[in-house]
Amino acid sequence: MDSPQARKTGLNLPPGMSQTSLRLETFSGPFRAASNLGSPRTISNLSSPSKSKSSMCSDRFIPCRSSSRLHTFGLIEKASPVKEGGNEAYSRLLRLELFGSDFGSFSPAGPGSPMSPSKNMLRFKTEVSGPNSPYSPSVLGNDSGFSSETSTPPKPPRKVPKTPHKVLDAPSLQDDFYLNLVDWSSQNVLAVGLGTCVYLWSASNSKVTKLCDLGPNDGVCSVQWTREGSYISIGTNFGQVQVWDGTQCKKVRTMAGHQTRTGVLAWNSRTLASGSRDRNILQHDLRVPNDFVGKLVGHKSEVCGLKWSNDDRELASGGNDNQLLVWNQHSQQPALRLTEHTAAVKAIAWSPHQSGLLASGGGTADRCIRFWNTTNGHQLNSVDTGSQVCNLAWSKNVNELVSTHGYSQNQIMVWKYPSMAKVATLTGHSMRVLYLAMSPDGQTIVTGAGDETLRFWNVFPSMKTPAPVKETGLWSLGRTYIR
Repeated sequence: MDSPQARKTGLNLPPGMSQTSLRLETFSGPFRAASNLGSPRTISNLSSPSKSKSSMCSDRFIPCRSSSRLHTFGLIEKASPVKEGGNEAYSRLLRLELFGSDFGSFSPAGPGSPMSPSKNMLRFKTEVSGPNSPYSPSVLGNDSGFSSETSTPPKPPRKVPKTPHKVLDAPSLQDDFYLNLVDWSSQNVLAVGLGTCVYLWSASNSKVTKLCDLGPNDGVCSVQWTREGSYISIGTNFGQVQVWDGTQCKKVRTMAGHQTRTGVLAWNSRTLASGSRDRNILQHDLRVPNDFVGKLVGHKSEVCGLKWSNDDRELASGGNDNQLLVWNQHSQQPALRLTEHTAAVKAIAWSPHQSGLLASGGGTADRCIRFWNTTNGHQLNSVDTGSQVCNLAWSKNVNELVSTHGYSQNQIMVWKYPSMAKVATLTGHSMRVLYLAMSPDGQTIVTGAGDETLRFWNVFPSMKTPAPVKETGLWSLGRTYIR
């Protein structure tokens, strides 16, 4: 049973001990005058002035939190300077009463001094996570707590089959970096230039059709389907551009204008652009009788890359002069002249997800994939791939792109944009992978090389169901001939 004296003071005293016998003697110190200390004070008078009398009815248990990790859960907030300043006099007074005047007047030499008090004395220690800690602010972001993205566990990497699900033999497929001999139409027909002939392979039934033969003195240098997939243009070694009806296997028109081979073609919704070894880019319109309606002069060497933007407003061209030029419809001079590449620029791709975003790849001496904002001409990023960049293609289903490479690894790489993390690296060709085309559904790519093979790879998910692609495809794993 507590004595009436104990209940009155709020202290639990042993029997036979009175309150008056328990005192702390104070000493004179530098804080005595400032704190207006009077007579010796009892322990009951040391309670915080901010506490109400109801909190003095029982002893308080103050746990040791030196090993706690409250910062892990964001429970410790930085005190404001106003609050700490207001409690500074009270803290000095409390240290003086508890530890004496010597402690109160002592100025510690530093945090490592043996005479300095602990940082945890009368306060919780706010630790800063090290850079290698999984709870480091550099990993979690701001101090306000976990964000919704970091609290969600990362998704496992998407599985991409490492082997092609079909291989076609393509005899006489040339090993020439500056040619473009493979294209896949929106009607699911693959066109391949082999020597002097162009062959059509239907992906729906594997039927092979010989479209044309240019004769023993000429050769196929480029093929390109229209966006509707019914007509195909062919660039020849003599500098001509032929347009054929792919369904009827009939030649529609032949257009001249180039002095030598036409190695690259690019359709937009109305016109056809052709690039040649004569360093010129010609614009053709089938609705007018003239062979070409415009000439773009800007490259100092062979033009080997051409791509229209998705809105048909800009044309990007790459050449053996290591230049990447961007043209618009309102000028005969390039709107942008990008010269950061140090080798030939054949690989060009416009992003279908972001307007004005252009990717380009350099040859053996460069090996880099560079990203450009064509609105202001700024380079956004550059990635050294370690090998000659032969082709680039952007997925329309996900924000990823695929690149094919030559010297020295002959690999195919799938990248996630904008992080440029590698999704997959595929190998199989024994020579540099010079040709690339994508299926109409955006899931399959076909690659061609000087090893005279065409290989089909499932690399991208479908647009509706982003589930991992399966190892099995529509076709068998056996090898067949394209002619």
